[in-house]
Amino acid sequence: MLTIKRIGQQFGPYLSADFVCSHNDWYLNIVKVSGFRFLSYGNHRKNDLAVGSSLDSIWKQKRRMDPCNIKWAGSFQFTFSTMTGSILVQARDPSKLSMELDNAIEEKRFEDVWRLYEQYQLMEGFPRKSILNKLLASFAETHDLQWLEKAQSLVESVFEESKHELLEKETLLYLSYILAKSAFPVPASTILRKLVEIEEYPSVTAWSVVVAHMSQTASGAYIAAELILEIGYLFQNNRVDPRKKSNWPLLAMKPNTTVFNIVLVGCLLFGTSRKANELLEMMPRIGVKPDSSSLIIMAHTYERNGHREELRNLKRYIDDDCKLGDLQFQQFYNCLLACHLNFGDLNSASHVVLDMLNKANKARESLASATVTLQDNGTSKFSSSNLNPNQNPGIVTEEGLVHAQLHGVSAQSYEEFCRDRKYKSLEVEVHEMLNMLLAKLQLRVDLVTSEYGILQPTELLYAKLVKAFLETGRIKDLAEFIIKADKGESPVSTENSTVIQVINTCISLGWLEQAHDLIDEMRFAGIRVSSSLYSSLLKAYCQAKKPLEITSLLRDARKAGVQLDSSCYEALIQSRVLDKDNKGALDLFKEMKEAKISKASNQEFEMLVKGCADSGEAGLMAKLLEEIKEGQRVDCGVHDWNNVIHFFCKKRLMKDAEKALKKMRALGHIPNAQTFHSLVTGYAACGGKYTEVTELWGEMKVLASSSSMKFDQELLDSLLYTFVRGGFFLRANEVIEMLEAGNMIVDKYKYRTIFLKYHKTLYKNKSSPKFQTEAQLKRREAALVFKKWVGLY
Repeated sequence: MLTIKRIGQQFGPYLSADFVCSHNDWYLNIVKVSGFRFLSYGNHRKNDLAVGSSLDSIWKQKRRMDPCNIKWAGSFQFTFSTMTGSILVQARDPSKLSMELDNAIEEKRFEDVWRLYEQYQLMEGFPRKSILNKLLASFAETHDLQWLEKAQSLVESVFEESKHELLEKETLLYLSYILAKSAFPVPASTILRKLVEIEEYPSVTAWSVVVAHMSQTASGAYIAAELILEIGYLFQNNRVDPRKKSNWPLLAMKPNTTVFNIVLVGCLLFGTSRKANELLEMMPRIGVKPDSSSLIIMAHTYERNGHREELRNLKRYIDDDCKLGDLQFQQFYNCLLACHLNFGDLNSASHVVLDMLNKANKARESLASATVTLQDNGTSKFSSSNLNPNQNPGIVTEEGLVHAQLHGVSAQSYEEFCRDRKYKSLEVEVHEMLNMLLAKLQLRVDLVTSEYGILQPTELLYAKLVKAFLETGRIKDLAEFIIKADKGESPVSTENSTVIQVINTCISLGWLEQAHDLIDEMRFAGIRVSSSLYSSLLKAYCQAKKPLEITSLLRDARKAGVQLDSSCYEALIQSRVLDKDNKGALDLFKEMKEAKISKASNQEFEMLVKGCADSGEAGLMAKLLEEIKEGQRVDCGVHDWNNVIHFFCKKRLMKDAEKALKKMRALGHIPNAQTFHSLVTGYAACGGKYTEVTELWGEMKVLASSSSMKFDQELLDSLLYTFVRGGFFLRANEVIEMLEAGNMIVDKYKYRTIFLKYHKTLYKNKSSPKFQTEAQLKRREAALVFKKWVGLY
């Protein structure tokens, strides 16, 4: 609407301007222009309107102009003539511009689309609903970063102006789906949250595919977990009455087992196992029942978090459940054994291994008898010779997963997305992505293997067990275990037995006393020890110059009737000569001659070691050497005390948790991130314990500077939540700095919501009060910094 008034007189319904008249001068003040563009032309003096001057400059400067002539230049064009020049005001028809925008969208001319949209937005605001949604869908279909960002910014501006009724639910869902598929988890989750906020609830089948794509990255998996916790909170403790018809759209959004499994696996793959534990605790609260995959995911979560009792309880249930497949049993026993090793429970671990070997022997016997029966009946189709364990269809490789990711399901067009009302194709895509994530989890199983469906311990498991026995000095228990394990294993040559390889490894590492003790234990058990072991140990004693041990070992070898080889005698003779024991050297030489020992037999041990090193498959000896040389000794006490502290915090017995922490430190165990995470979440659950968390934060910073403790995302996120909830913004900003320094993802939407919920009116007035202490000033500044960080200031 543009009108011109001169001394109160109105000249027309289309042009609006105010003229103030003095004796000789006319002033033009253009108040409002809608649907017009301004052109200026002519020669201007220094103080006159510049060419292309903006409307703002006209408003601000109110240039002096000579008596004005109004010239009509068409139905939508006006010319303001002055002595110094003219300003042309030309209008464009909004309906025509809208038509051009629609045509540009149809023809996929996205540069023109955005230019026309900006022009229309300046004239009339947002275009009508159909064109706006069409524009967003076309931008999403490009999968291009530039247009996806523009689509996201457009959605944000619509919500900022509270005009979300212009956006259709299907359009927002499709945009969220494409953003997640294009690895933009933050904007994808923001759109889903906005849908929930305006009560346009998407069905779980639709939003689960968004979560599935988000869970492919570390940051996306973390935000996906936060999203499920937020949605799950709506359904906790039967808050939604399913009998009311008005609640049906909300109930259709309720998370199901599949979406929980997807996000749980994502958390496990990217190391946020404590967030996975929160999800597991949420499942029974909203009535979600676990399936067979959920049970295995539970096992992984309990093992990572050190919840051994929960894992034992789960074992009782899994042993009675026949619905699990071979690979699922393999994963469960891998988790169980890893947990036993982390806690230093070698008795339980060795018992599981021996039980596994016994069951494997029985299964082999059954397989062999079944094969013989089939062959007698003229059927060799199912014989074990025709089976190849490496061709197990359930086993996946990293190469196969990479190929599956590169050739995954292509994204649907917007038309296909809208046509599939029940989201059947999305449901198929979700299950494919879940299977891919589960396959990645299966690749991390390294302690248990499966052959023809028979579970067997791997060499890495043996290496970890042997290392743990040796580190704790339990030589007798180790000997008993490896002797029983040798009996339970499938037949192997004497040189390749577990006992021989363990002793050889001890000798090569210089653990001569342990090797000698193991040989003694075997001799006491009535097992004949190979002469190569005595020879290699004697040579090692000679090099270490330990004459007493040499004498003792020689006596044991003679009692056992073991004949030493020539290389061993040579090493003994050389040792006696170096000790200036010439008589002893001569006696050994005579003994060697009388025994007629051939020099051809002195390569037995060297050949054994070389064969182990050169073999295509890494043997037990190589694995054990690798494990021991890593030098990472597990502090089992930390796991034990973390378990105790977690139990007290879960029951909200914080005084007992504090006592347990003091006892843990008194015993010399250093708390880690998991210890502090349990305490922080425990204090937060109790409510109002913000001062205690602040003190704990100070202890953590001191500990991190003086030890190897590292802050992980889960710990920092729990701290940030507690500080924001309690209004401790100085501490919250410290945590934010640490998160950003570590390039960790921060869910700003979550913290903006928390701030608006609990501190909406805090420091709303931008001007600071006249009288305030230095502490009050710091708190105010910290709060304003936080508000600016979350986009509220």
